[in-house]
Amino acid sequence: MFDHDILVIGAGLAGMRAAYTASQSGADVAIVSKVYPVRSHSNAAQGGINAALTDRGDDWKDHAYDTIKGSDYLGDQDAIEIMCREAGSEVITMEHMGVIFNRDEEGKLGVRSFGGQRQARTFFVADFTGQALLHVLHEQILKIGARVYEEWFVLSLIVEDGECHGAVVMEMRSGDVHTIRAKAVILAAGGLGRVFEPSTNALICTGDGMALAYENGAPLMDMEMVQYHPTTLKANGALLSEAARGEGAYLLNSEGERFMQRYAPNMLELASRDVVSRSEQTEINEGRGIDGCVLLDVRHIGETLINEKLSQIRQLGIDFANVDMVHEPVPIRPGMHYQMGGIKTDVNGLTNIIGLYAAGETACVSVHGGNRLGANSLLDTLVFGRRAGDHASNVVRSRQHSDAITDQYAERERTRLQEMLNRNGDGELFGKIRLDLGETMNTHLAVYRDQQGMETALEELKGLKTRYDRVIVHDKGKTFNTNLIFTLELGFMLDCAEAIILGALERKESRGAHTRTDMPDRDDSNWLKHILIAKNEDGKPAVTYQDVTITQWEPQVRSY
Repeated sequence: MFDHDILVIGAGLAGMRAAYTASQSGADVAIVSKVYPVRSHSNAAQGGINAALTDRGDDWKDHAYDTIKGSDYLGDQDAIEIMCREAGSEVITMEHMGVIFNRDEEGKLGVRSFGGQRQARTFFVADFTGQALLHVLHEQILKIGARVYEEWFVLSLIVEDGECHGAVVMEMRSGDVHTIRAKAVILAAGGLGRVFEPSTNALICTGDGMALAYENGAPLMDMEMVQYHPTTLKANGALLSEAARGEGAYLLNSEGERFMQRYAPNMLELASRDVVSRSEQTEINEGRGIDGCVLLDVRHIGETLINEKLSQIRQLGIDFANVDMVHEPVPIRPGMHYQMGGIKTDVNGLTNIIGLYAAGETACVSVHGGNRLGANSLLDTLVFGRRAGDHASNVVRSRQHSDAITDQYAERERTRLQEMLNRNGDGELFGKIRLDLGETMNTHLAVYRDQQGMETALEELKGLKTRYDRVIVHDKGKTFNTNLIFTLELGFMLDCAEAIILGALERKESRGAHTRTDMPDRDDSNWLKHILIAKNEDGKPAVTYQDVTITQWEPQVRSY
């Protein structure tokens, strides 16, 4: 058994920012990550990070308004205010840590335009900003000597009488199962993208953190709000950064028409992501697409700028679409990208379980509401990762380890895993179930939804759960048993899918990323509220509601 003051689950930006902050406050902090930290999915964030710096004539209130409007007024305005107020200092802090942001001709930090914002306020490192931030934070974690359990997999949280006391984890290298006792646990395990197929997300994004909290009674909020990014490759869902549109890319249909003039005449390609994704899908559905795609055209930008600021996505187009964007447009389509919902937390990352925090895409503060603005995700991870780490480090000073927490918790998990490994009979491997899940979700809960499709998805999910109960793990070994790991991840994914579908069925309107063809209008009178899904005492999901926090921006008709 291991003991730490704070256990951080996940080594992406939110997790490492939390761990760094808590360590600076003197807490004994450990990080558990199922991959080497710089392989965390924050690594894949391309476009930049938003902040309103006063020396640019910008104001945090303008950033907040754009974020609130972008959220289709479902974001909690108190949380959004905090994020936008603290954004500038967070960017400067990262620059001082060593992030080499692009600079303009005057030597100041450079900015680019991003969708849904009236002013350019996105700071960036070419088209690999997340990677740059992640590597610098990893350096800081190494510098302070925080314990990192690399390639360890979290099996369960230790929750007794409404309090979290740690987690049970498996060392992948040996297959050994251990109890890690902690005075506080911060879930920062990322998103759930692979619940959908295809997705822009890495294969590791399986909703582990959300499912772990959900299993222990923590509510998941706004789960129906799943963002489809407008520019992904058809073949594999790979993301082509919004940075391309920020640098001036056009979206064209089969007729060569710059069709965003029809849907967002003021902001065109730089409308919010939900608006652009719906516009693209409408063009495709009405027969003005090209093999299920529209075209992303950056040829007019010129090769020099493309190589300077868009080199990574240029190579992605070459490698996976056999198209060089310097010379021809790239076929793209909307693809699943981000989960706006997650574990309900307050602005310090606290959940309804004492000692349990969450931050990053795992959490729902709610700063994104019905639609996240591009480049607000990196900001979310850093601001609320830091706040969670700071709050937890203060709490653990007066909290003691529970003597009731022993190796019995690890023993329970050893028994469960062995039962899974011993299972024989007519079951199947995880792979086909996982693929069927992804295709079900992408078919029925994509850019457009309706009652019948979502009910079909719920029925299919029930069948998938039945199949999962009989799943067989062929690899009986202990060393890096990826067959077992992927099977366990599938269990997490099924729980997350349940919450998404139930939330979507509950919301009887269209708002942000939740666009119903059978209920096309936003209904503020009845649905300006959050939907929460939590397991009750008998393990069945229950739905509750929470009012949206409004401070100074009343909901308005949303147009771009």
